[in-house]
Amino acid sequence: MKALRLAKPQPIENAPLVATTLPRPKPGPGQLLVKVNACGICHTDLHTVEGDISLPGLPITPGHQVVGKVEALGEGAQGWERRDRVGVPWLYRACRTCEFCRRGEENLCEHAEFTGFHVDGGCAEYMLADAGFALHLLEGMGDEDVAPLLCAGI
Repeated sequence: MKALRLAKPQPIENAPLVATTLPRPKPGPGQLLVKVNACGICHTDLHTVEGDISLPGLPITPGHQVVGKVEALGEGAQGWERRDRVGVPWLYRACRTCEFCRRGEENLCEHAEFTGFHVDGGCAEYMLADAGFALHLLEGMGDEDVAPLLCAGI
């Protein structure tokens, strides 16, 4: 699959995202394989690419405003079917056991993982999403119109 990868943060003018070919990912337990239709880019992505935010590891595929279709389901990925329209936001996964998660404040989880930051994001043909944190999307709005809504404002 084709993807834009960041190996070394640097100013966007230096074209730090490199087009590359990677194996198509395979969904593990509780994951969805998403065929990406649209991926928005926000200022957090720019900060990531330019190195303004310290990354936990490189290389990484950025992008956390993703709209696509479920291509395949990993074992235990409940509530989803192949071809469902899916949205993948910034919050990839939270622990679900800490005080914040128990109060429904997963965005404050100290063990949270973020899309395009801890795990590869949507600047690719395919990506993986945690089935428990992906969002069911209705039809009616274009993918390019929905993608930016999956950012922090969600």
